[in-house]
Amino acid sequence: MVNNKEIQLDRVFSALSDSTRREMLLRLTETDMSITELSEPFGITKSAITKHIKILENAGLLRRTVEGRVHRCRLDPEPLVATSQWMTFYKQFWHNKFDALDTFLEKKN
Repeated sequence: MVNNKEIQLDRVFSALSDSTRREMLLRLTETDMSITELSEPFGITKSAITKHIKILENAGLLRRTVEGRVHRCRLDPEPLVATSQWMTFYKQFWHNKFDALDTFLEKKN
């Protein structure tokens, strides 16, 4: 059975797999933006921007609020914490494996 943390991790990695979405998140680290402001540097259709926004929302990386007719976006870094923890575990795992390999190779010489 797949748990919610695994589903969330899949969604975050999927969202981060696209350079446009990564750039959107980077822009949102500076300030909250309207969808129009967020889409300015990208030469893609409004429909494509909307799809990217929905993927980021689904991953929990972006929060959207509505102020009249303006949709404002803000970064929600919380899902990145779990992603970072997952990567840190495997970083340590591989460091330990490489350290053991170094020790083994040193004993062989």
